[in-house]
Formats: sequence, C-alpha cells, structure tokens
Amino acid sequence: MTVSMRVMSAGDGYKYLLRTVATGDGDRVLSTPLTRYYTEEGTPPGRWIGSAIPALGGGSITVGDEVSEEQLQRLIGQGRDPISGQPLGSPYRKYPTVTERVERRTARLDVDLPVTERAEAVAAIEAEESARGVRKAVAGFDFTFSIPKSASVLWAVSDAGTQSLIADAHHAAVAEMVALIEREVAATRVGAAGRNGAVAQADVSGVIATAFDHYDSRAGDPHLHTHVVISNKVQTAHDGKWRSLDGRHLHAATVALSELHEAVFADHLTRAFGVEWEARDMGRDRNPAWAITKVPERLVAEFSSRSRQIDQEKNRLIAEYVARHGRQPSLATIIKLRAQATLATRPEKQVRSLADLTAEWRDRASHLLGEDAARWASTVTANDTPLLLRADDVPLDVIDSLGHSVVEVVGEKRSTWRKWNLTAEAARQTMPYRFATTQDREAIVGMVVDAAERASIRLTPPELASSPAVFRRSDDTSRFRPVGSTVYSSPGILVAEDRLLDRARSTTAPVVSVESIEKVTRRPDREGRFLSDDQAAALASVAISGRAVDVLVGPAGAGKTTAMSALRTAWEREHGRGSVIGLAPSAVAAQVLADDLGVRTENTAKWWQDHQNAGASFRKGQLVIVDEASLAGTLSLDRITEHAVAVGAKVLLVGDWAQLQSVTAGGAFSLLVHDRSDAPELVDVHRFVNDWEKTASLDLRHGRPEAIDTYAAHDHITGGDTEKMIDAAYTAWRADTLAAVSTVLIADSNESVNVLNQRARADLILDGTVDARREVQFQGDARAGVGDTIITRKNDRRLHTPRGWVRNGDRWIVTDIRDDGSLTARRADRRGTVTLPAGYVSDHVDLGYAVTAHRAQGITTDTSHVLVDPSTTRENLYVAMTRGRHANLVYVATDRPDDNHTTPHPADDPAVTARSVLYGVLQHVGAELSAHEMIAAEQEAWGSIAQLAAEYETIAQAAQHDRFATLIRQSGLTPDEAEDAIQSDTFGALAAELRRAEANHHNIDALMPRLVAARGFEDADDIASVLHHRLVRATARPAGSGRTRKVPRLIVGLIPEATGPISTEMKKALTERRQLIQQRAEAVLNQALSERQEWALALGDAPAELEAAAAWRRQAQTVAAYRDRYGITTRTPLDPAPDSDAQKIDAARAKAALARLRDLASTEGHDDPSRTVRREGASRRL
Repeated sequence: MTVSMRVMSAGDGYKYLLRTVATGDGDRVLSTPLTRYYTEEGTPPGRWIGSAIPALGGGSITVGDEVSEEQLQRLIGQGRDPISGQPLGSPYRKYPTVTERVERRTARLDVDLPVTERAEAVAAIEAEESARGVRKAVAGFDFTFSIPKSASVLWAVSDAGTQSLIADAHHAAVAEMVALIEREVAATRVGAAGRNGAVAQADVSGVIATAFDHYDSRAGDPHLHTHVVISNKVQTAHDGKWRSLDGRHLHAATVALSELHEAVFADHLTRAFGVEWEARDMGRDRNPAWAITKVPERLVAEFSSRSRQIDQEKNRLIAEYVARHGRQPSLATIIKLRAQATLATRPEKQVRSLADLTAEWRDRASHLLGEDAARWASTVTANDTPLLLRADDVPLDVIDSLGHSVVEVVGEKRSTWRKWNLTAEAARQTMPYRFATTQDREAIVGMVVDAAERASIRLTPPELASSPAVFRRSDDTSRFRPVGSTVYSSPGILVAEDRLLDRARSTTAPVVSVESIEKVTRRPDREGRFLSDDQAAALASVAISGRAVDVLVGPAGAGKTTAMSALRTAWEREHGRGSVIGLAPSAVAAQVLADDLGVRTENTAKWWQDHQNAGASFRKGQLVIVDEASLAGTLSLDRITEHAVAVGAKVLLVGDWAQLQSVTAGGAFSLLVHDRSDAPELVDVHRFVNDWEKTASLDLRHGRPEAIDTYAAHDHITGGDTEKMIDAAYTAWRADTLAAVSTVLIADSNESVNVLNQRARADLILDGTVDARREVQFQGDARAGVGDTIITRKNDRRLHTPRGWVRNGDRWIVTDIRDDGSLTARRADRRGTVTLPAGYVSDHVDLGYAVTAHRAQGITTDTSHVLVDPSTTRENLYVAMTRGRHANLVYVATDRPDDNHTTPHPADDPAVTARSVLYGVLQHVGAELSAHEMIAAEQEAWGSIAQLAAEYETIAQAAQHDRFATLIRQSGLTPDEAEDAIQSDTFGALAAELRRAEANHHNIDALMPRLVAARGFEDADDIASVLHHRLVRATARPAGSGRTRKVPRLIVGLIPEATGPISTEMKKALTERRQLIQQRAEAVLNQALSERQEWALALGDAPAELEAAAAWRRQAQTVAAYRDRYGITTRTPLDPAPDSDAQKIDAARAKAALARLRDLASTEGHDDPSRTVRREGASRRL
C-alpha cells in the first residue's frame, strides 16, 4: 500500500512531526522544491494544505505556507485556530481516568450489598476498567503517502533537477488525494445521537492539513513519503460551526485511497518522463507491485532489505575481531559473526542531509548497476511522448465489463462489500491505463464503480421513512444514510447461501439407527475413553437427523476428533467400510483428519478439480466430513454439497464459528449454525491440563474481558514494546524447545513471523545446530542451511515421500544443500525425506520456526507462545491461545512500530498496557458475516429504535428550531444574549429539553421568561447551557398535580413528541418515524415473548382482564423500546447502568414501567380495572 493512516491524539503528539525538520533560517516558503534543503541535515519544514486553510487566522495563511511549531501546538495540541488561538468549536473531550470510572461505577452499587459481594463487585469493576485503559481525544488523522519503491529508487539516484520533478509529481498526487478526500470522504455528523454517534451526515467546507516530507526509511534506504495530518476540526458547510470529522469514513476509504494514489502518481510520472509501468509478482502472500519498467528489481531489492544493516554490523564485529586477535576470522567465525549481527537491535534512524543520502545511494546503485547511477537514471527518464487516455476514449462497454470484473474479483474475497471496496478494486483494474489528467482517471474509476454497484445486489434496506429536504443531498439521498454505507453482495453468493440453507433444512439424507449409535456410545475407544455426554448427544443428533448438510460445532479442545471418530465407527457399521471420507480447506488439515480418523481425505480445492477433470464422486449413503469448515469458502461448500445431495450422500461440516474464517468469501458455516436452534455443539473442553484454562478459553471465544483477568492471574500475559516482546516470546519458546517440549511460536503477521524466524536461525547457527557454510536463498532475506527447520508453502503431488507428498504447511528439517539450489529435507514430525527442486525452494519455502495463527489452527502442542499486537483479531487470539495443552502464554506488543521511523507515533499511547491492548483485541471481531446475516444485521441497524429515535429527534429539532429561537428572543434576553444562546453548541440540548417540557404539558411560553428573569447572565460562559440547567430543574415533574396531571406525550413511553406549528413536510417525516418506532417496540416485545427470552419472562404474565392486559403491553413495550434503543442484551430487563444523561432519563422511565408491570402482576385479580388504568397513567408521567 502507498497510503496508510493512523489516528493522532490530542496533546503534544504534533512534536513527532518536527523531530527531523531541518534547522535553517526558518523563513523559506515550502512550495519551493525539496532540493532547497539539499545540504541541510533533516527534512523540510511542513506546509499547510487543504481548501479550508483560508478560514484560519482571518485569511492570513494560505496553502503552501510554512507550518510553525506554535501553530501545530494550537491546532493539533489544543484544537484552536493556529493564528488567532480562538477555539475551533468545542474543546477536545477529556475522558475520565480509570480511577474516575471505577469510582463512578462503584458509587452505583447497591448500598445493601453484603461486604463480600461488594468487594467482589468492586474487584470486577477495577479489573474491567483497567483493561479498557484510557481514551484520548482524536486531534487528527496522519496519512502517510509513499511513492512506489521503484520510483523512490529512481528519485534517489537522479540528478537534482530530476529529483525535483519526481518530487513535484509526488506532491501533485498528494494534493489531488487531499482534494478527493474533501470531495468524497470528509464529512461531519449532526443531530441526536444513535448507537454510533450523531445520526445525520453533514458536508464540510474542506479540511485543514499539514504536510511533512521525509526522504528515507529507518534503514536509511530511499523512501520518499509525505505525512499529511488532517485536523479533526472541520467547519460544517450549512451553518459554519466547527465540528469533528467523521473518522469512520476515513478508515473505510484508506485502501481505496492507496490504490488511487498509486495510479495518480504513476500518471504524473508518465506525463513528466514518459516512463512505463509493469506489475511485478512479489511472491506468495503478497499482492503484485507496480514498478517502473526500466528500474530492475535487483536494484529495488538493494534498497528494500535489512541485509545492509546486518552486513554493516557484521563488518563492525569483524573489525573488532581483527583488533582483538590480530588476524582475519575464519569462514566459520564470519558466519557466526553474521548470525550475531542478525540478533543486534536495529540502529536508530540517523538524521542526515539529502545530499549525504543521495551520495551514498548513488554509490550503492552504481556498484550494483556497473555504471554511474545518475547517468543510468537519465536514460530511464528519457522517453518518447506517452500515449495518454481521456475519459471519452474508454468505451462504455469496456466500463461495464470492468464493473462486472470488479464484482467478480471482490466477490471471490468477500461475501459483502461497500463502495470503497469496489473503488479499491476499480482503481487496481484501471492501473494499467495512463490518463491525461487526474480528472479523467477519477471519472473512469467512478463510472466503473457505478457499473459494479449495478451488477451487485443491495443488502441495505431502502429508506424506511421520508426525509425533509433539509436532510437530503443534491442527489436526493438521505443524510441519515452516510455516503458509501450501502452494503452489497452478488447474485452468485446469495443464491449459493440459499442453496446451502435449503440443503441444511432438507432431511432426505442417509441416517444411522439409534441402536448403532447406542452401541458406539456405550463402548470405550482404543485408549479406554468413553464419550462424554455432550459428545454422545452430538453424535446421536448428527447420525439420526437426516439433514443433507449438517453441522457439528465445538470450541478448541472440545474433542471434535473423538466425536468424529465415534461417528465414523457407527456410520461404517451401517453403510459399509469406506462410507466415510474427509475433506478440509487445506492439504495439511486434510492429512491431519486422515491420520486422526483413518479415512481417505482430500483438500476441498483438489477434490473439486478432480471432480471436474477426472469425475471424482461421492456415492450414495456416504458421509462426507468437512473439517475446519469455518475456513471453507461459501462457493466451495455450495459445490461440494450440491454434488453430495445429488448422489444421496450426507455432508457434515465440523468447525467453530469463533475460530478463523475463510480467506475467500465466507461466513457460510456460521450462517448454517445460527439458522437453527438445535445445532449439535460440544461444550466440554478436554484439551487443557489446567481447569482454569478451560474456562478462560471459552471466555476468549465469546470476547469476555474476564479472560484477561484469568490469564493475568496465572502470569500468562507479558507486555512491552515490540522488540522486547519478540525477544521474550522467542526466548520462552527456545527454552521449551531445548527442554524437548512440544511447542509452537505464533505471531499475528508475516512480518513478525519473519523476524522470529531470523532470530531463531541466528541462535541455532551460534550454537552449531545449523550449518550456514552452504545456504539456499528464499524470497526476501531468508536463507537456510543444513539443520534449519523449513515450511513448504505449496501443494506439489509430484514431490513424493514414502508416506505421502509435499503439502502446503508441512514442516521439514534440512539435511543437505546442493550446488544447484535444491535441498533435501526430512519431515519434522514423522518419517519421510524429499528433495525439493531449486525453483520450488526459491519460490515456495520459508523458515519454519514461527507460524501465523492461520497455520496454527488445527494443531495441538504442549505449550504455545503467542505474539500479539493491537491489530490482532479476537479470532486470531482465540486460535493461538488454545494450541497448548499445558500452557498458552501471550506476549503483547503495546506499540505499533514501522520501518520509516524509530520514534513512537503519537497514536502510540504511552499509558497503554498489555491488558488494555488485549481488551481492544477482544472487541476486534474479524469474522465476516454471510450475505444473509448481513441482510439481517442491516435491517436490525436501520430499523432499530436507536436509529429511528435519533432521526425523529433530529428532525424535530429542525422542525421546531425557528419557533424555539423566537421563544428565546422573546424571553427577556438582550438581542446579543439571545443570539449567543441560539448559536451555542448547546442550543440543540436546550431545544430537546423544551420539547420534553412540552410533552410533560408545561407552558414553555410562560415558563421561559420566568427562568430568564430569575438571575442575570453576566458571568455565564454559555447562556444556552445555563437555560438548559434551569429548565431541567423547573420541569423535573410533569405539569399539574393529582387528578389534573396529564399523561406525558411520549412515543413508546420514552421519546417526547414534537408538538406545535410544524410544516407539512416535517410533520409527515415525524409521523412516519413515530409509527415505525411503535411497530418496532411491539415487534421486539413479541419476539422476546415468543422466544421466552429471560428478560421478557422477568416482566411477569400479562393480566387476563382486557384493559389491564392492554396496560401491561404498553409498559412492556416501553421496556422493550429502552432495550432496543440502548442495545441492552443482558438477561435482566434494564441492566447495565446508564452511561449518559439522556439514557438516565429513559432509564428512569423504563424503571417506572417495570415497576408498574410488577404492580400489575401482583394485583391481578384483586384490582378494579379503572384503578389499574389510573395507576398506569401515573407511572407514565416521567
């Protein structure tokens, strides 16, 4: 990716941008070329960019002006105008500390709790809040725009004039991407709060950003990149108020921005120099990289590895050796010195001038090229005028074809997608074309995305109610629906899921008799073990169900293999030997299944290939077990089950929805499990020696924070910076290895796996286990010698071993290195040797000491050592932390280092802890929903009371704004005071309180003048806030008293109705939403009652008498509406405690409704119906 993004917190994080800025006379305009700072140590000062810059300082700064430290401090550090120092809207929010949150929650505990229970509750609160850590306000978004590596290399060795032109192309591409962000991405939110913040999206006048150019990477290699920090402060277009950027869309658009930026930069460089571009295969697990055709890959590789740093350290160690011994070291000693250099900590990045860097880069390139690098660069940039396209040059049928191609490619990887997923792929597929202008490229990409959306199926429901014109965009879409939020899928995926659901509901498959099942469950297996109750029940359910497609769910270590083995025995007794076969998404998993069950197995892709090419088939009465089914793609499962049903076989999908998912369009296993209420599931975990780890693993599976406490209590969590955690994880794994303990070292990313592999190999060279005198080269920097552990990464059935063939994921020990680059290896876990050809070795072999969680799923060891960072998902953590029988230890990296900088990024919170990182990991669910599940999720989100109530209140505020503004102006305030109140950020809260007062039948026209006259406002910072406070106190209870008190006008007992003069358009929108809210509350209640959900049962039975029953339903709907509005999922009706003032008001209303429900239940059969209704009215007056 050429674009990445990280959040920048408020405070002094801005200093990060200034650490390498060159010190000079300080008054030069940065719009001059990079070469202006050619001889100074450091990088150029930052510059202002963004169309909102003229709004600052009364127009005293313009785009391109230099950024000072004081200006950054004001804008990023304090959220103020960098020139005048005036606040830009509300100050950055100050979040409560852990101590403050603990005190607030403990204060809410029941005062009557026994001492022991109270102490336990307080301890649980302290642990949970400690795990959550401390939130910080977002000050900005740090985008890093990098040019492709081949372009950086060309820039690095070119003459100063060419360097300047390449930098100009880079700056132009960056500026155009910022402009694109302003047009398509940047927005703010206004209105009432739903579950995800303010509910209506609003346009902004532009963004304020600062740009800082950097030359090199941490290793000192050429890496021209620009940090663009976009301020979180934006000015709303419709009212001029300063608000915060909606960061969700920046995150969602980052990948698409990266793809577009690379293409736009390539266009600029081609227009400047006529260079051509090509896609280069970067090897396994990596996307192709676009590179300038004439820049050879060997030159790019020279400036893209850590090998130079290692060589420099090795040379230093050799020099020390010579000084100490007076002679050159032997070859064996040099090898060991290089291994020692590999273990050395990476050096700090040095701040150097571009002149020094360029001189060094040219020397290195000249040595590799065999000619002067600057002269070579001049030949690369000397080309004929290129052929450039205009948007009109691309035929419409080509655009339509590209749109379908985009959907096809995206649909191979995902079950659902949004606009930005399509945009990223459209940018990739149009990258080969060079356009005359960026406007031409954006037009074509936009048309391809439109075509892709037309070829997709929309899963997001249409707008459920009309929106007034003020809440509609120019294209007539609703501002209550964020741009790019619509979810899509493809006809193929939806139809495949439909077919899978139909087959899973069909009961025409072969079965096993109850007698056969009972015989198997009563007998022990070969090791004398009996099936547990849950295993026996699951076995019986699968065997007799008759479902054509069945499922078996089991958490890690729950004995799925034992249950499958017993099922195989029972099935073959009735359907004959060979009637059970196995499939798995990977060849290694298929082999494990074969070893465990003793049946014929294959990986799913190879079976499908054999079915198409050689007629491989299932047969009637056969049981096809698909293990690790969560890793299987939807289309693959559809093809397999279609054939099985056609021939009369049964398919059993075995897996765990909480473990890792398919790398292709997936979610089918979870869909089939959750489609039924009786899915067979194993619940007793058998793998772990320690009972506490059984419970902790299940807590991890469900994302419960209690898991963190449990692992911490047993000293299974270690935290620190990345390099220390790599060292700690490796050291512990190495100790287990030396002690002959079966162990696995797991990391979350390929980069961390590579580092751990290099670390392990260096140690093994030093202790003599690995002979590095003869080596083979893998992709990147990796090498292997005799004694190294390697992993093969591609299935190749031509490479035979005595007991099989070479599979993707097999681990081997190297026994011989040959001169032609091939090697001989024996299996790490059993007998068998193989000779791997040189081509296979260079392309499909890696060091095999550490593995990713995807490769670890399905294996069992004695111990597991797991390296985790903030980007880890819950599924990865759960899989990694359930591999070891005796111990699973996690090493948590609390920072996020990158190869470009050695200092911490301001997004790296120094107060972060291992517990808070793990808490975030548990919230980071990476599993993809199926298309059907996404339909339900979208309907739930857009039809929820949380969404509808926020829309209602936002429209009500707009509908009543002028009336309430007039009321304020006529309340006795001076004209200036009235305008200050109306323009205040808290006027919306005041308007909401006025609406609530009216719903409680208060005469606000008479009340407001009295509140204004009560006391002056000379010392008030915010008049609207003061009026709000006075109004709340004055209207705490409904108007009237006793029998004269009227029932408040509340929708479903919670939401104050908007009354008074309202336009027809506004009234229509409000009425529609009121009806939807009422229907939703009724539906939520009905579903809870029909499913006998615990919270609904706690409401008691509805009275038999009609009027009392109607009163009961009204109160019950209020509780249901409260739960739906605030996302309450507890088993009790109203917990947990409310978080906001608005929720506290609704909680009080729901609590009163709950009390009335219990009153109705207790008085059933003993009360006068008229008194029942009167009491109901009294309870609704909150």
